[in-house]
Amino acid sequence: MSHGVGVIVALAGLRHKRGDTGTGNRMRILLLSSAYNSLTQRVHAELADLGYQVAVELALGDEVMREAVGRHAPDLVIAPMLTTAIPADIWSAWPCFIVHPGPRGDRGPSSLDWAIMDGVRGWGVTVLQANAEMDAGDIWASVAFPVPLACSKSSLYRTEVADAALAAVLLAVARFEGGNYRPEPLDYTRPGVTGRARPLCRQADRRIDWPAESTASVVSKLRAADSAPGVLDVIGGSEYFLTGGYEEGHLRGEPGTIIAQRNGAVCRATADGAVWIPQARPRPAPGGPRTFKLPAALALRGSLAGVPEVQAPLAPHPGARTYQEISYWEDGEVGYLEFSFPGGAMSTGQCRRLLAAYQHAQCRPVKVIVLGGPRDFFSNGIHLNVIEAAANPAAESWRNINATDDLVEAILTTTGKLTVAALAGNAAAGGLMLALAADQIWCRAGAVLNPHYKLMGLHGSEYWTYTLPRRVGAEEAARLTGACLPVTPASALGCGLIDKVIPGSTTEFRAETAALARQLAGGPGYRAQLAAKARQLAETEQHQPLAAYRAAELATMRRNFSSPGEPYPKLRRAFVYKEKPTRTPPHLARHLTAGRTA
Repeated sequence: MSHGVGVIVALAGLRHKRGDTGTGNRMRILLLSSAYNSLTQRVHAELADLGYQVAVELALGDEVMREAVGRHAPDLVIAPMLTTAIPADIWSAWPCFIVHPGPRGDRGPSSLDWAIMDGVRGWGVTVLQANAEMDAGDIWASVAFPVPLACSKSSLYRTEVADAALAAVLLAVARFEGGNYRPEPLDYTRPGVTGRARPLCRQADRRIDWPAESTASVVSKLRAADSAPGVLDVIGGSEYFLTGGYEEGHLRGEPGTIIAQRNGAVCRATADGAVWIPQARPRPAPGGPRTFKLPAALALRGSLAGVPEVQAPLAPHPGARTYQEISYWEDGEVGYLEFSFPGGAMSTGQCRRLLAAYQHAQCRPVKVIVLGGPRDFFSNGIHLNVIEAAANPAAESWRNINATDDLVEAILTTTGKLTVAALAGNAAAGGLMLALAADQIWCRAGAVLNPHYKLMGLHGSEYWTYTLPRRVGAEEAARLTGACLPVTPASALGCGLIDKVIPGSTTEFRAETAALARQLAGGPGYRAQLAAKARQLAETEQHQPLAAYRAAELATMRRNFSSPGEPYPKLRRAFVYKEKPTRTPPHLARHLTAGRTA
C-alpha cells in the first residue's frame, strides 16, 4: 500500500460520516477535475458562495489524486469534468460524485457528440457515485433540459449542460448532506432510465462524404465535434480538423469545394447547399510540431487562391441562414449590436469590425444600444491563437490591445445614448472589462465571470483601472484582479461589478433584456441619466483624462508583450497549445478555506 493510499484509508475512518465536517462550517468539498474548465469554475464558485469549504485539484494522475484527497480530507469529492477514472482506493473509501453530461443510464465519453449527431431534442445531466464500472454508479440526481436547434457541442456544454449540471450537483450535495437519501441504482428496466451505453465517437463516425451528404448531416457532424476534437478532413491535399458549422442559405458550388470566405470563416459546398466553417487546425505531421486552432481562412492560407470574400449585410434579413459574427438590428428605440466570436476571443480585425458596427449604431435614431450575443460567450478579450500565429506576436498583441481599447473608448465616451452590456454567457479578462465600459451590465445567472489578467502574465488594459474601481472600489478591484478566481453573477451583483442578474435560460434572458431595454429607453429618468453620464465624463476628464488611464495601462502592457523575461509569451504558448500543467495552480491548490476565499 502506497503512502497516499494509507493516508486515505486512515482519514476515511475519521471523516466518512455524512455531515461530520469536523468544524462549525458547512461540508468540506474537493473538486477533482481534468481541467479547470468553465463548468468546474461554475461549480467551484457557486458552492463557495453557498458557504461550503471548497478546494480544487487537477486530476494529473492517480498518485496526485490520492495525495490531494489525503491532504484536503474532504467530506465529499465531486468530479465536474473528468477524463480519467478515479482510483478504486479513493472511491471505495470516500464518497465521490461524477458529473456525467447525459440522462439517466447514459454512459460513455462521447455523450454530447452522439446527442447532437442523433438530433435529440432533449438531454440531461446525471450525478452518480463512482464505482468499478464507468458511469454505472448509483444515481444521486439527474436534471433534464431541452436541446436548442442549431447548437454546437461547446455552446451546449457551456449553457444548457452547465445549467443542468449545477442544478444536479446542488441537489446531490443537499441529499448527501441531509444523510437520509438513498441513491438510485442504475437499472435499465426502471421508468425514466432513457440512456444507454455508447462507444467513443471516432473520426470514422464523423467522416463527411461531401458529394453525397446533405447540409443538415454535415452541419450536425461539425457541431458535434466543436470545439474538440474537430472533424478530420482533407483540403488542398492537406489534413485539417474542422470545427463549427453554420448552414448557408444561398451560395452553391461543387460539393467539397470552398466557394467563399468571410471574416476568417470559409464556406464549403455540400451535396444540396453549403456550410460555413469558422475554425480549422492543421493535423500535425508524425513527429512534427504541434498545431493549434485558427480562423479557417488563416489556417488554409495556401488553399484559398481565387476564393471570393463575400460579406453579409450588418442588418440580417429575417430568416437568413448564414454565418455572421456581428449584426445590428432595432426594435423601436432600442438598437441591438450582437456579436458572437468563436471561443469568445476577439482579434484585431474583429475588434475593428465591431467598432465600425458600434459607430453605425451610434448614428442611428435609438435611445439605447444593447451589446452582446444571444447566448454563450460575451467576450474573453484578445485573440491569443491569432497572436501566436503572427510573424511577430508582440507586435500583433500590441495591435490587438489597441483595437480593443479603441472599441472600449468609443463605448465609454458615448454621451448621446445609454448603453447596456448584456452577458448571456461567460466573460473573462479584457472581455469582461469591455462590458464595464457600458452604462449598465445585465448578466444571466448562469454566466461565469473572471475579472483578471494575471494568469496570462498581463496587466491588462481596456481602461479597467478606471472602470473597475469606479464600480467596486479600489480595494475590491485589487482583490478581484489578484485572486484570479471565478465570480458568480450573484457575487458580482453584491460587490457592484454588475447591475442586474437575470435568471433562466438564454431565451428567457433575451426576452427579459429586451423588456428592460424598452423600459430604459422609455423611462421618465432617461434624460437625467444621459445628463449624469455626460457630467461624470467631464469630471473624469478634468481630474484624470481617460487617455491617461489608457497610456499608463499600455505602458505596462508593452513591457508585458516585449520585454525579456516577461511570462506572457510562455503562458500564451501554453494556453494556445493546450499544454497540460504539471501541478495544480497555486491559487487553486491551497488548503480548504471557507467561502469565497477558497
